[in-house]
Amino acid sequence: MDVDDEDLFETDGMNLTWPGKSLTSAQEYMRGHGTYVDNEEVIASVSGIVERVNKLITVRAVRTRYNPEVGDLVVGRITEVQPRRWKVDGNSRQDAVLMLSSVNLPGGVQRRKVESDELQMRSFFEEGDLLVAEVQAFFGDGTMSLHTRSLSYGKLRNGQLVTVPPILIRRLKSHFISLPCGVDLILGLNGYIWVSKHIKENEREGEEAFDAEAVYSNRNDVIDDSTRLAISRVTNLINVLASRSIPLTDTVLLDAYDWSLEQEGDVKDLLQEDAGDALVATILAKG
Repeated sequence: MDVDDEDLFETDGMNLTWPGKSLTSAQEYMRGHGTYVDNEEVIASVSGIVERVNKLITVRAVRTRYNPEVGDLVVGRITEVQPRRWKVDGNSRQDAVLMLSSVNLPGGVQRRKVESDELQMRSFFEEGDLLVAEVQAFFGDGTMSLHTRSLSYGKLRNGQLVTVPPILIRRLKSHFISLPCGVDLILGLNGYIWVSKHIKENEREGEEAFDAEAVYSNRNDVIDDSTRLAISRVTNLINVLASRSIPLTDTVLLDAYDWSLEQEGDVKDLLQEDAGDALVATILAKG
């Protein structure tokens, strides 16, 4: 079987396949997860993206739980408050853990946590709160340990959560994206995306500027109608792209937003089938 690597492994390794599709020769490549061998051919056993590491062929399933790595940026939701820790839904196989010692607390970031801090844990995070954090380490059972010690991390407000398959979130230089329409995006590698009102840079500057009351507040700011409309527009665009398995990057999202501004009609019209097809055709043409 002749193998054309350029066809099998497209740019950046993003090549969708489906169960039963022949990928390559079993004599020249080794089978990995998501594949099997039949008649000396490597066959895909799941729908997903073909990946190659040297001679090893694997298929990363489109519909799968997030597989975390140390240093990943994730968006999660608090599910339980326990002694000196919070449990966090991170779209993984089991809830993550955020230790009390791994968050910024009033009175100085590096100070020791005392009993009074443990008594006030619900004033920092409580069930249902959304947060952005970084994967710090793993416990013995594979549970990921998170931290929010940077002022870029912490409780999320003034926005909307969008859920997409984790496989569609590409690893970028920065997962904090500011669109020119006054909307901020946080692309969690776990497939949770936060779309919110823009935060000015000077509001995040300096550890000495840490304001616990503002950082851990549950009250949203006043959001004007134009910003609400922009948030809805970006949310709809993400849903359209994700429904068609388009990987999400800062460039793709900027191109999609520019395209949407040229369209007539209401923001909700972006969810129509013909509009989605036109958007994807435009994105693929630029890609």
